[in-house]
Amino acid sequence: MLNMIYLWALGTGEIILIALVILLIFGGKKIPELMRGLGKGVSQFKKGMKEVDDEINATMDDLDKK
Repeated sequence: MLNMIYLWALGTGEIILIALVILLIFGGKKIPELMRGLGKGVSQFKKGMKEVDDEINATMDDLDKK
């Protein structure tokens, strides 16, 4: 089990290598577009989670009033 944890531990050199490979694959112009899309996706996910949480709280409030 401990070996699996070390498998995912990345050092600075590995992170730099991964970043360079991503830069080579996607290019400098495409990366900001990818990050922008990722940011929009995360914000939509958070918005959806908040809506579900609000709906659950509203249902719980209605059940408490009865």
